[in-house]
Amino acid sequence: MCQFEPTKRRFLFCLGISFMVCSVIYLSNDIPTDPKPLEAVSCRPFSSACKAYLPGAREGVEWQRRDCQVESYILNGQLECSEVAKDLHFITSPLSHEEMDYPLAFIVTVHKELEVFIRLLRAIYMPQNVYCIHVDSKAPLEYHVAVRMLVSCFKNVFVSSRRETVTYGGFSRLQADLHCMKDLVKSKVGWKKVINLCGQDFPIKSNLELVRYMKSKEWRDINMTPGVKQPPTMKYRTQFQHREIMGSFVVNLGLKKDPPPYNLELYFGTAYYALTRPFIDFALTNPIALELLEWSKDTYSPDEHYWVTLNHIKEAPGNNIEGGWKGNVRAIKWSDQEGTVHNGCKGHYLRDICVYGIEDLPWIINRNSMFANKFEMSTFPEALDCLEQWHRNKVLRSATVSIEPSWLLATPNSSSSNIFNISTEA
Repeated sequence: MCQFEPTKRRFLFCLGISFMVCSVIYLSNDIPTDPKPLEAVSCRPFSSACKAYLPGAREGVEWQRRDCQVESYILNGQLECSEVAKDLHFITSPLSHEEMDYPLAFIVTVHKELEVFIRLLRAIYMPQNVYCIHVDSKAPLEYHVAVRMLVSCFKNVFVSSRRETVTYGGFSRLQADLHCMKDLVKSKVGWKKVINLCGQDFPIKSNLELVRYMKSKEWRDINMTPGVKQPPTMKYRTQFQHREIMGSFVVNLGLKKDPPPYNLELYFGTAYYALTRPFIDFALTNPIALELLEWSKDTYSPDEHYWVTLNHIKEAPGNNIEGGWKGNVRAIKWSDQEGTVHNGCKGHYLRDICVYGIEDLPWIINRNSMFANKFEMSTFPEALDCLEQWHRNKVLRSATVSIEPSWLLATPNSSSSNIFNISTEA
């Protein structure tokens, strides 16, 4: 039996080593690790074309981005909510009493471009505001999970209680906003006005500038729904019945519709707005609003006539009957306006709308709209990198509280450079 002892010992030794290796592999996969902090080493540097928008860059100050793993950070599935705001550089305190006393509500409808949405949310986020996120039902499951994980870390951000499979040009797009409005009126936040966005928007105005714009003499207690009487070229949208093919497209059935209820005159305008809280109550409960909504279900792109038509009704709180196209809501480069409103798209057109490149930034910033649309990370990421940093610098320069280091999206290479006192030409 002794001749088998060496073999037995070798077998037991190998078995022990195998057990330890398997244990290490098991534990490394089973025990969750803390989310890795966002590293700066692999961050895409700012484009040289961005120098005009970064304080001191023309004088040789180099700016280093602090985060470039926003999407992967969320998708790693191991979020620690206590660290999310810090790691993703969200602003966690009201920056002024003026903003704290005038909370805003936001509706954001999303279905793709996760990173653009996250960067949009942190750009508009303030702890005194409230945010309803509508995630399109047709978005991938991974996308749904990522958004829900992120918003669960903020008390004033939530996913809408009902979801739509949104169809371009369909009633479902309008319905998505209405779901969020019904949720927002239940919010404990005493918001003053609600602004709607899509996930590929980005702000031009800071939160303080938005508040001052909403409170200005022109817009105080007034709804912002840019639009005009329905032009003849748009009448087909409401004169004929349309059917929404869920999640795909809208077809004209060629069947004439009855006139709108109450002999309402229809208006045509943008689907984006800034609406007072009393107006939202009116839209959700008033018989005129509800009947117009029901009548609009088989029209084409009803969100482009519903809000602006309601805002021209005398009974509507905050109505703006003589408003016209007033209200600088969106900076958009439409392809058919090239050569008149703008000098062409420096990125590329998608559905006749410019996906911005970095050379579009001068036009965007000079327009001084509330928001710009639209941005893509897969094609022109440098445009959003630059605009985001320009916007965050502007936000922090106007702060009346101490600035937390985690609020900085990028840092200058010289510690002596005071980024909040260096003026920019842009």
